[in-house]
Amino acid sequence: MSTRRVALAVSAGAVLALAAGCRQNMHNQNKVLPLRESSFFADGRSARPIPAGTVPRGGPGEKIAPYTGLTLSREAPPSGPPPVSMALLRRGQERFNIFCSPCHDRTGTGRGMIVRRGYKQPTSYHTDRLRNVPVDYFVQVMTEGFGVMPSYATQVPVEDRWAIAAYIRALQYTQHGRLADLPPDVRAGASGPRPTANEIPSEVP
Repeated sequence: MSTRRVALAVSAGAVLALAAGCRQNMHNQNKVLPLRESSFFADGRSARPIPAGTVPRGGPGEKIAPYTGLTLSREAPPSGPPPVSMALLRRGQERFNIFCSPCHDRTGTGRGMIVRRGYKQPTSYHTDRLRNVPVDYFVQVMTEGFGVMPSYATQVPVEDRWAIAAYIRALQYTQHGRLADLPPDVRAGASGPRPTANEIPSEVP
């Protein structure tokens, strides 16, 4: 065997020995496995209690709508959609403009600022399919995510998800509502042109 081959074999062996040593050091590192005892803490527990005043993130059922019954949830399961009121719609509008309009835009057509910069365009709320889904469908999508849209369960409380869903339905009515659907006492005052996105009031009391 030539001197060059001997040198290569020795070098390869040294590299393998070094790699094996690194693997052992990483594999056998000093760490505490879940639920194991610990001599480091006075109480002998490796799992530490949550410090007072800490706001936890994550938990059972957080990413699943509480009304599905799929998991236990810290949130009280609602008996159904909350009653629609102007206060609920204004809250939904405020939360929608913060969390949803960057992609869905303020009228729900799916041409928000993020989409204009290359993000995948979401489906318009004004399609026949989304106009005919039950309102809790929007709550479920906000809770679990859909397609490229992530879950918003950690950012938006369940009460606000219902408010946003109610506001989405109101947005759909702005484009597809019929005068015949209105009570007779308000029908006369609603016969003018539909408001544009800039004319939709955004103030929240």
